[in-house]
Amino acid sequence: MTDAGVPRISAVIACYKDAPAIPLMHQRLSQVFSGLEVDHEIIFVNDGSPDDTAAVLSALVAQDEHVLAVEHSRNFGSQSAFLSGMELATGDVVVLLDGDLQDPPEVIPAMYERWRQGNDVVYGRRAKRETSILLAVAYKAFYRIFRRLSYVPIPLDAGDFSLMDRVVVDELLALPETEQFLRGLRAWVGFKQTGVDYVRPQRPFGRSTHGWLKNVWWAKKGIFSFSFAPLEVLSYGAAVMTLLALVGIGYQVIDSFRRPQLSHGTAILIVLVLLFGSLNLLAVSLLGEYLMKIFEEVKRRPRFIRRAVWHRGAGYRGADALASFVEGRKAARRSTEPREPQ
Repeated sequence: MTDAGVPRISAVIACYKDAPAIPLMHQRLSQVFSGLEVDHEIIFVNDGSPDDTAAVLSALVAQDEHVLAVEHSRNFGSQSAFLSGMELATGDVVVLLDGDLQDPPEVIPAMYERWRQGNDVVYGRRAKRETSILLAVAYKAFYRIFRRLSYVPIPLDAGDFSLMDRVVVDELLALPETEQFLRGLRAWVGFKQTGVDYVRPQRPFGRSTHGWLKNVWWAKKGIFSFSFAPLEVLSYGAAVMTLLALVGIGYQVIDSFRRPQLSHGTAILIVLVLLFGSLNLLAVSLLGEYLMKIFEEVKRRPRFIRRAVWHRGAGYRGADALASFVEGRKAARRSTEPREPQ
């Protein structure tokens, strides 16, 4: 809490090719926070966007002291952008939003009320998507498959859009993983969680940066991060194939005694070679997916690199200045009082 006992909300917005949407996002967030009568800060993370996002954010920082702008050295992905903003956030709660306005700020009051009721995580649940039927069905199917395969209970139709208590944010920041899938980790850390339904609108500006191949990559990232099912299915498949091979061999041996004048086994031999060859390729590809994740983790590279930070008319560049600014934000965060139990 702030000194006056008023809750403080930090909004973290991941921006990539969202320059036209940023002023409108700022306006709508400011209106929402004004209606809630809370202290707030708005943290925009420019994740290496090639458009004029930096110039737009520079103007906002000069205009509004509640705005903090972060610029990454390159595009590290939305998950790293969220983590970068979460590390700098000083609020009692942190709200994550995409910069393309597909996460409506007007849903935040309902989330905030659920937090006031004692929930530690309030995630946005996409009750409906304003998109093509095929894409909407594909998203629905993914979340249900993901939930079925995952070893933690994953909320259905819930993306990164969420409101999280400070204790949850601190736990997420403390996790050692380099490659993070926040909506899965948010479920993994536990705590009291609930959802708020909303309609996810179409992107109002520009084109989505997530095509079909990108969505498949996201699906793979989630499943291979929170499921051992592919390896288990592979083991069961290998057992079944071995059994079928033994049956086929036994049949060929018996048939060779019954009809010695015929040529035996050519067709079934070809089939078995193809089946086992395909199974071996599948096994190698699945193991490769898990090995890639191990490879990324053992390198221990940073999740992101900040190029600069702007706040209250001041700019921070260079390793020493940025490190000092981050430590100052952490100190401000530590000075806040914990939320009283509801």
